[in-house]
Amino acid sequence: MQKELNLNTGAKIPSVGFGTWQIFPNGRAKKAVASALEIGYRHIDTARAYGNEKGVGEAISESKISRKDIFVTTKLWSQSLGYDNAQRAIDNSLKRLKMEYVDLYLIHFPRNEKRLESWRAFEEIYTSGKAKSVGVSNFTVRHLQELMDKFRVVPAINQVEFHPFLYKDQIELLKFCKKHKIVIEAYSPLAHGKKTDDLVLPPIAKKHGKSVSQIILRWCLQHGTLPLPKSTNPEHMKENLDIYDFELSESEMDSINELSDGTRTCWDPTDVK
Repeated sequence: MQKELNLNTGAKIPSVGFGTWQIFPNGRAKKAVASALEIGYRHIDTARAYGNEKGVGEAISESKISRKDIFVTTKLWSQSLGYDNAQRAIDNSLKRLKMEYVDLYLIHFPRNEKRLESWRAFEEIYTSGKAKSVGVSNFTVRHLQELMDKFRVVPAINQVEFHPFLYKDQIELLKFCKKHKIVIEAYSPLAHGKKTDDLVLPPIAKKHGKSVSQIILRWCLQHGTLPLPKSTNPEHMKENLDIYDFELSESEMDSINELSDGTRTCWDPTDVK
């Protein structure tokens, strides 16, 4: 049984999610999500930009699992920022997913000032029940503070790149989000396999009888973040979920923290005004 985290909306979210970025077309995504659900994942993360909402929705609807037991996230693509666009986009995503609601709807990237108009729509989308919680992705402290200064609803989630090799760059953001009860979701938590053969990690993995990937995902959990590993390999899916039966020591956490060297594997939002 997966553990859960509490969101500032009162909702609960499974503490490890199944990411679907780059799993397309829809048929491939449907197969992957079906496998993930069978293995035990109950938190599925998709996005309009991924081009796989239809496949994700089909896998969920054709599973024998009650919809209320699956936490589904999708996102507003940055090309669709704006009040009216956001209202249309959630309806279109729900049609592709064939769902009456999503559990979480995120602004995918802060791209430009239209993010404020979008958040105004997101407050209404949240109130309407089309999304049980709303949040953001790739927002910096400055972007989050901007929303909080102007709007009533505080994002429930901020989904950002988070892994040992970017840790020190994200400490300020991590502290800010914890202070305001915003859960950080860690996308690309395994840094796309880059540098995971670092000499620090294999001895820790051997000590715990786990893989290096499991050590990194456990490190994410112990920092209070929610990792979103992605795989189309059922064995890797199982492995990525099997991280609840051990704990890293304080010294092991510190050693992994020190791997931080500013490596970023995806886009950098820090320059967005």
